Amino acid sequence: MGVTRGCQELLSLLCGIWLWVSVAEPSPPTPTGQSREGAPLQFRLAGYPRKHNEGRIEVFYNQEWGTICDDDFTLANAHVLCRHLGFVAATGWTHSAKYGKGSGRIWLDNLNCGGSEKSVVDCRSRGWGNSDCSHEEDAGVICKDERIAGFVDSNVIETEQNQVEELRLRPVVSHAKRPLPVTEGIVEVRYKNSWAQICDENWSSWNSHVVCGMLGFPAEKKVNQNFYRLSAHRHPLNYRLHSVSCLGHEAHLSLCSFEFYRGNATGVCKGGMPAVVGCVPGPLFATGSAQKKKRRPQQVQKRLRLKGGARPGEGRVEVLRNNEWGTVCDDRWNLVSAGVVCRELGFGSAKEALTGARMGQGMGPIHMNEVQCAGSEKSLWSCPHKNITKEGCKHSEDAGVRCNIPSMGYENTVRLSGGRSPFEGRVEVALGAGSNGTQQPWGLVCGQGWGILEAAVVCRQLGLGFASQGLQETWYWDASNVTEMVLSGVKCTGQEMTLSHCRHHDTVTCQKTGTRFAAGVICSETASDLLLHAPLVQETAYIEDRPLHMLYCAAEENCLSSSARQANWPYGHRRLLRFSSQIHNNGRADFRPKAGRHSWVWHECHGHYHSMDIFTHYDLLTPNGTKVAEGHKASFCLEDTECQEDVGKRYECANFGEQGITVGCWDLYRHDIDCQWIDITDVRPGNYILQVVINPRYEVAESDFTNNAMKCNCKYDGHRIWVHNCHIGLARLLGGPAGPKW
Repeated sequence: MGVTRGCQELLSLLCGIWLWVSVAEPSPPTPTGQSREGAPLQFRLAGYPRKHNEGRIEVFYNQEWGTICDDDFTLANAHVLCRHLGFVAATGWTHSAKYGKGSGRIWLDNLNCGGSEKSVVDCRSRGWGNSDCSHEEDAGVICKDERIAGFVDSNVIETEQNQVEELRLRPVVSHAKRPLPVTEGIVEVRYKNSWAQICDENWSSWNSHVVCGMLGFPAEKKVNQNFYRLSAHRHPLNYRLHSVSCLGHEAHLSLCSFEFYRGNATGVCKGGMPAVVGCVPGPLFATGSAQKKKRRPQQVQKRLRLKGGARPGEGRVEVLRNNEWGTVCDDRWNLVSAGVVCRELGFGSAKEALTGARMGQGMGPIHMNEVQCAGSEKSLWSCPHKNITKEGCKHSEDAGVRCNIPSMGYENTVRLSGGRSPFEGRVEVALGAGSNGTQQPWGLVCGQGWGILEAAVVCRQLGLGFASQGLQETWYWDASNVTEMVLSGVKCTGQEMTLSHCRHHDTVTCQKTGTRFAAGVICSETASDLLLHAPLVQETAYIEDRPLHMLYCAAEENCLSSSARQANWPYGHRRLLRFSSQIHNNGRADFRPKAGRHSWVWHECHGHYHSMDIFTHYDLLTPNGTKVAEGHKASFCLEDTECQEDVGKRYECANFGEQGITVGCWDLYRHDIDCQWIDITDVRPGNYILQVVINPRYEVAESDFTNNAMKCNCKYDGHRIWVHNCHIGLARLLGGPAGPKW
């Protein structure tokens, strides 16, 4: 009897455990299935700030609106969802509630579409309402701005009209001859397929501040209200908003409090007029006399900059402390703090606050952590923050920003044609308005002298990221009827915002005038960024007198000064300034040689392939910049010597392997290998500057060429050399770290 009862208890216990495990175990992905009671699903885009073809994706299921979790989300999912919304395809998707957190249910999780499904119900997921996500993980989609032919919006529900999405300033005076940007006018918001005004009752300067920030301007200015009062009623008005009240730190007007006019909005705003705003452009976007005024204060040394961005107003945030540039940790980094950075640099409010080194990793110190701005600060240094500790942050947590910038219309004056994708093609430039204003004539750019710096400007102007290649021949892209060469001798620094800002010939002078010799570009969203570890050069520099009989290979590779040719070989020696160099790739793409393996040159003497003719220049200069000794280094072998934690090596020279430097890795050239020197045999004692320049011919694309140079102060007494104050960059900081002075 007791045994039977014990068996029954044991059986009950095992059944209970089996039932608990069955309930607790997550169910595998299954077909999502149709809405309850067969009701058609409805979709909409929501959130802020956004355009009409992007936003947080929301689905109407079981009589309730909800969101989709970003777990395992892919571009294929976005394709299916964009087709639900009436767009032909998706161009991207977003995670982590980029367009703000939704509310209500999270209807789908672990959504898994192949991309060709006619409906999201044919995709696999955890099932309707089965999710372990929070609204901080709401997914968004970016749809291609092209509608499906004949699409009926029967299953598309517009976002509830409690958001302000697009906004503009409408100048009252015709701006046909007015240069961009538009800095003053009537504030209008997008409403359905037209524009509506805002009643200016109780309108404040804080409201204007927010509007200007959205449009890419750092500050607001007073305007002549009487002028606009006279001209406002000449056009029919359609008021949409009133009672707008901003605090001034908001990144978008949607974050301010306001009210909509409901129903028939005629006869409203009787005590006021349309809101009018005037904005002050930043130095980059000022025109005419305003530009001259803005350039005067630039003599003050800047303590804030953006690095690693492809477009104006974006990049990794770097700050200057004690004459040393460093980064900002992304702990508590948000739109308000990012907005202070943007306005301080002459841009508008922040469009995105980037975390996780999205703009590449910096080097050197991390100066600030847990920055918490209120939004009214004039400088990031005025915001409460913590000093960093060694354990607190890594460069993988470097903060970045994307700022709102004014619309300048630069993208309308250049285009690419004939390429296989929108990111490549032959460069065509606009010549101005066509006859009778009907069609804008276009012309070609001479490819002679065209390079990566010129291509970088075109890619930036079109918003296509970085330049991957600048091409001098484009016969394989001959698909356009544009044949006239209208621009030649183009020379850019690489920092210009438009090709028209670069130097060029007054009259077209092109030796090769055929269309096959027109300039072309290939753009890329990412690029490498090489940076020399300056302290290692300073720590390892020394002089060696090396016998000539040990320098035959070096002479063959042109690593000695020209006077070595007249030496009494193999007797005598050469005096060499030797040092180690450690070259990091801190960008967002691997650094690869320009030439493929088929064109690498084998050097029997050293037993390796050269993948680049010149990889670095080593020079010894007088204080006034005169070169007294030089060296060059072909890329003996570009490989990953060491990498950061969690980054695997990808490039190795052995056995004719692939050459390059992976993101997060570095290539080390030790002081004791051939050509890792400058031949100073003929140099007299004195004070000099040691300069090392990586990728000096700009043969390979990088996100930032301004950090490719390193300089050190040197004192040479004829027997010994002292190297100090090694630093990166073209501009030397005044009052550097203490050291010997001569």
